[in-house]
Amino acid sequence: MNTSSRAHCPLAYKDEEFIDSEDARTIRIIAEYLEPLRNFRREQVQDTIVFFGSARVSAEGPFGRYYSEARELARLITVWSQSLPTPGNCYIVCSGGGGGIMEAANRGAADAGGRTIGLNIGLPHEQKPNQFITPELCFQFHYFFMRKLWFAHLARALIVFPGGFGTMDELMEILTLAQTRKLARRIPVLLYGTSYWKEIINFDALVRHGMVSPEDLQLFEYVDNPATAFEILQAALVPEQPDKVPAFASSRTPA
Repeated sequence: MNTSSRAHCPLAYKDEEFIDSEDARTIRIIAEYLEPLRNFRREQVQDTIVFFGSARVSAEGPFGRYYSEARELARLITVWSQSLPTPGNCYIVCSGGGGGIMEAANRGAADAGGRTIGLNIGLPHEQKPNQFITPELCFQFHYFFMRKLWFAHLARALIVFPGGFGTMDELMEILTLAQTRKLARRIPVLLYGTSYWKEIINFDALVRHGMVSPEDLQLFEYVDNPATAFEILQAALVPEQPDKVPAFASSRTPA
């Protein structure tokens, strides 16, 4: 084979047409696991505080207080995290990387001079990386389930502000993993905005109909202001010894 012929025979993993094909879907899925893994290890990220909430919330709109309060809570968390004596236990604010509540969380962390993560996903509307994400910690996903894996993988706590289908999907993912004991460590879940969440999801009705157990309602608690949420998180996230802190919230088989 001459040099000219070889130039038209690319390596499979450099063949864009193949990589974008149905046959290479598994490769793309694996890449959305391995590429973030490499970057998180390089940046020494192992513990995150995850903020969920609607991209449709703006600082000036009717839900504007949630934007400002998410920003303030993220700032408080980041200031506290930076004061901890063990850098390996630094809690980094993580969001879905878009606008609304996600932007507010990244913005609050940036206000405090901290690093902050954005796990973006390609969508027809509403989703593009906000300007407050640390460039080295800005990720783009195609597959929702791989994005949700990374939310759960590093999470030490979850704060869920008012949101729609996407927010509820992400919330239920974590609650289900906790309920079924698929997480090796407890993840505190705070539902921010009591009146909103009690109107949107009738958890008491789920208990009344026998669809969940009463103790399942202990997997989360309601909060309504940044100070209370921050106090709960501080109490729940007492730094452990570095050799006892798992790198990931790995899944496990229930005992």
